[in-house]
Amino acid sequence: MFPSRFDYKSPTSLDEAISLLSAHEDAKVLAGGQSLIPMMKLRFAAPAVLVDINNIPGLDQHGAQSDGSYRIGALVRHADLEKSTTLGDHQPTIAAAAPLVADPIVRTRGTFVGSVCHADPQGDWASCMVALDGSIVAQGPNGRRTIAVDEFVAGPFQTVLAADEIAVEAIIPPASGTRKGGYLKLERRVGDFATAGVALSLEMSGSTVAKAGIGLTGVGSATISATEAAAALVGSSLDDATIDAAAEAAAAATSPRSDHRGSADYKRHIVATFVRRLLAQHQPAEAKVA
Repeated sequence: MFPSRFDYKSPTSLDEAISLLSAHEDAKVLAGGQSLIPMMKLRFAAPAVLVDINNIPGLDQHGAQSDGSYRIGALVRHADLEKSTTLGDHQPTIAAAAPLVADPIVRTRGTFVGSVCHADPQGDWASCMVALDGSIVAQGPNGRRTIAVDEFVAGPFQTVLAADEIAVEAIIPPASGTRKGGYLKLERRVGDFATAGVALSLEMSGSTVAKAGIGLTGVGSATISATEAAAALVGSSLDDATIDAAAEAAAAATSPRSDHRGSADYKRHIVATFVRRLLAQHQPAEAKVA
């Protein structure tokens, strides 16, 4: 099947791109295109105009900032993050997730910010952003605004972006302690959607958890922030009892559906298991029960 007819625009500045979005009621932004183009080919999406932002300079950078935050531009590819030699030092959760996103072909073209904007409940990056308390910066005719990711995603495949706004970057706030974390994902084969996934972020003060975040992939109608599970970790030194409590609380936060990937009970079990595994990686030796 071929896409419906559409006009193609390739602006060279954000102002030009925003003007095009404002001028055309049924326009879509094209960055990596790894979600939009397949939807157009199947005619699940039929925009009248594609606004390709790939020729806009300055959107392909990512890195730690002087204030301790980490910024990821709208044209940063999954592969850029996967191949980074410094990302793990600053953002271990994102570094762990990068090689698990889709497959190598998709990672070469797909973008981090575009994936978050796609708002797929089975998307890996939204869970990482939830765990890290991240935000999306949107720019439109009235300037820029910063939107917390839990407010940015309005539902499955829905965000609060206005029709004439562009998500220009993602921001991860500075850590209040030593940042640790990881990402685990169960998939039937490489490139498949997640049966279940868990993103973990910890900010440690010595051996004590100062702040925690847990994002869950593929076990509800939207990305889930397991807030009670994360709260159970704060102030602890990750002893076995605390880890078990957090794992069970994370599983209880899910609302999975039984399908060809597994039963709802199986998916809850995977979430609890992944939370235990991730936390055990950062458990001090003295906190482990012999």
